[in-house]
Amino acid sequence: MQHNGSTQHGGIRLKQLRVRLGLTVRAVENLSRRLAAEKQNQDFFISRGWLSNVENGTNVPGLFKMYSLGAIYHTHWSSIFSYFGLNLSDFGRDQAMFAPPRTQLVSPSENPDSEAVVVPLPSRGNIKLDKTNLLSRLLEIWGEVPIRMLQHIDTGKCEYGFIGMSDFTMFPILRPGSIVQIDGSQQKISQAKWQNEHDRPIYFVELRGEFICSWCEIRGGNLLAVPSPHSGCAIRQFLYPREAEIVGRVTGVAMRFTEPQP
Repeated sequence: MQHNGSTQHGGIRLKQLRVRLGLTVRAVENLSRRLAAEKQNQDFFISRGWLSNVENGTNVPGLFKMYSLGAIYHTHWSSIFSYFGLNLSDFGRDQAMFAPPRTQLVSPSENPDSEAVVVPLPSRGNIKLDKTNLLSRLLEIWGEVPIRMLQHIDTGKCEYGFIGMSDFTMFPILRPGSIVQIDGSQQKISQAKWQNEHDRPIYFVELRGEFICSWCEIRGGNLLAVPSPHSGCAIRQFLYPREAEIVGRVTGVAMRFTEPQP
């Protein structure tokens, strides 16, 4: 493998960890042999020669060996990744470059212990998040914010939706780029009287190939998707339930009013 700065830097950092712990390359080899036996997978095994090559900047460890080194050196594997120029903290921002354009449902994060979540940054010119859709996970299409900001979001019982950057249906009540909390148990349109537009139930609706978030009415077998009167959008009509299915009622929102200052 060709030498480069990241490879040599990573090797030096790994050697420093080993020396600090008072481990020889033979000791690391023996410990990794135990781990490989426990895992019943020889990919976790680290030979003395291989480790010397890594520390000299000749080789870069793969996933299994990074795991072994992290376990043996009592260092999180993400830190070892960073030694070789792969910063996992950048993952959310990098993933944002490929975020889908439509409004989407969002499911709970796979890392419940995380102290931060990611929130939309529509100022990034290369990101196109045009339409509303459901997400299979909380997409990292925002910048990081403290989890306390979203402490009332119930990740165990609710689904989540992302309002597309070109979706002004409920503007300004729900601005493009908002994350909405959806109660899937409320799939029937409420007939209760509301006092004003802010009390009127908003529903997340699945159509054929897209999603919308709006007020809803049922008339003559049709579902009317009613936009905010200030949005400039027109009422849309769909055969119900053949062309439109109510995902649930919007019960919460995380919404940015202005873009962050540089």
